[in-house]
Amino acid sequence: MKTVILNGQNHKGSTYHIGRSIADKIVGENEITEFYFPRDLNHFCAGCYKCIEDMAACPHYAEKKTIIDAIDAADILIVTTPTYCMHMSAPLKAFFDLTFDLWMPHRPMRSMFSKRAVIVSTSAGSSTKHAIRDVKDSLFNMGVPKIYRFGTAVHAMNWEGVSEKKKAKIDKKTIAIAGKLSTSKKPSVGIKTRFMFMLMGMMQKKGWSSSPVEVEYWKQNGWLDGKKPWKE
Repeated sequence: MKTVILNGQNHKGSTYHIGRSIADKIVGENEITEFYFPRDLNHFCAGCYKCIEDMAACPHYAEKKTIIDAIDAADILIVTTPTYCMHMSAPLKAFFDLTFDLWMPHRPMRSMFSKRAVIVSTSAGSSTKHAIRDVKDSLFNMGVPKIYRFGTAVHAMNWEGVSEKKKAKIDKKTIAIAGKLSTSKKPSVGIKTRFMFMLMGMMQKKGWSSSPVEVEYWKQNGWLDGKKPWKE
């Protein structure tokens, strides 16, 4: 099993500790790779659209490729983000902006359709639902079929300040989530993902894509001839 953790902050606060706890509790051999934003990708998308024609033309491609390759090889993705102003952190948002060309309307990676993901978000006291939804929207559009969510208000500024009672509740939740991830069974692809993929395929066939390069990518994968990435 390979797990990649995408941390939406550099410091190891409450959100980080929960995400790492889930990864550590996954049963069996588990190779864990972690990335931190902005430490490992400190850039914003310039909107140049160079990636549409050639992924390697992105001015930040070298840094992106290291992360994308790790994600491609992973079985499980754990995305952590504190709730900043009701949403995901800016550095994590920047990462998803920089990888929009991997969304289903463009050139999705085949491997994404067989992954499980967990989104973890904490706040001092406010709701975490908007931050989690931000990440969920990105993962869904990348093709991830099974996404678990864990959001909680920790009523503290850091992990050390979280009460033992709260930590005990968090521990039970992380055990439950890790148990769901501790399987080699391929996740089923839901009707929403199937419908979106079909819709994007129709768009590519009609030539409504951003570039002929994308159409060719879909053709090479056989997706315009009825093949599905989750059946390969």
